[in-house]
Amino acid sequence: MELINLTMIWALIIGFGVIMYVIMDGFDLGVGILFPFAPDEEARDVMMNSVAPVWDGNETWLILGGAGLLAAFPLVYTIILPALYLGVFLMLAGLIFRGIAFEFRFKARRNRHWWNRAFYLGSMLATFCQGVVVGAYIQGFQVENNVYVGGPFDWLSPFTVFAGLTMIAGYALLGATWTILKSEGSVQQWAYSITPKLLIAVLIGFGVISLWTPFVDEYVRERWFGHLTVFWVLPALALLCAWQIWRSVANRSEGQPFVATLGMFIFTYLGLIASKWPYLVPPDITLQDAASAPESQLFLMLGVLFVIPVVLGYTAWSYWVFRGKVRGDGYH
Repeated sequence: MELINLTMIWALIIGFGVIMYVIMDGFDLGVGILFPFAPDEEARDVMMNSVAPVWDGNETWLILGGAGLLAAFPLVYTIILPALYLGVFLMLAGLIFRGIAFEFRFKARRNRHWWNRAFYLGSMLATFCQGVVVGAYIQGFQVENNVYVGGPFDWLSPFTVFAGLTMIAGYALLGATWTILKSEGSVQQWAYSITPKLLIAVLIGFGVISLWTPFVDEYVRERWFGHLTVFWVLPALALLCAWQIWRSVANRSEGQPFVATLGMFIFTYLGLIASKWPYLVPPDITLQDAASAPESQLFLMLGVLFVIPVVLGYTAWSYWVFRGKVRGDGYH
């Protein structure tokens, strides 16, 4: 098997892992972002119970994507991690505090409000850092001889900060539509009421980033505006999903808002890939440049192709077991 084929297969595997993490951990991070705005403590119990059985399994995709990236494209770690050390550290710290809050909040009595804050702030921090990482990827990295030569805070710019805030709005929208799907009564009505506002915020954020990106990256400007391409179908489909969210919320549909939000994220993600392809470390390093030896890719692929069906099977089983509406009693 030629290197190009192995590299493309690994790119598909990692791309699949990344989007699975974004859409699956995105909604439970979104639940945490919405936590302080919930109507009451009972609503918070329902929201946390809706994600408590599946949140740790959702983060499996982060581990799978990260480990696969190290195995198949080690040069990415050589460049991107030194560029994003602090941002990645803060993201992991947020995920840790959030994970601890799951276990301690249900057992706490006098100090439950502190664990509410840990759940909320951990979710906010992790989401913001993920958005900053995406923004840093869009604006590119300073690289010489396959070594990062930029400063420790180059990742922090007005563009990346705005990307982080947009990610918060996007995950909050996922969390709101998930709450619609999993709750009932007053909690569901509250989720219905905030979803249109969050959708408007997301559309504004995506629109500003889309207009801002061509000024940040000349390659993207030439790809999207240099001539007519089929790429424009992706934002069109994302907008169609946004319209479906608005329509389904108005009709008080329970499942369609969440599915349409997933679709909007998927088409936006595909648009990002189309904008940067084939560069894995913008602005100069391609998939082939960053790839490991063919023997390493082939050896590790055998294990990954076994693990992915197991993870998919476990994920489907866990969601099936915990299907249906959620109420206030803790699953613990």
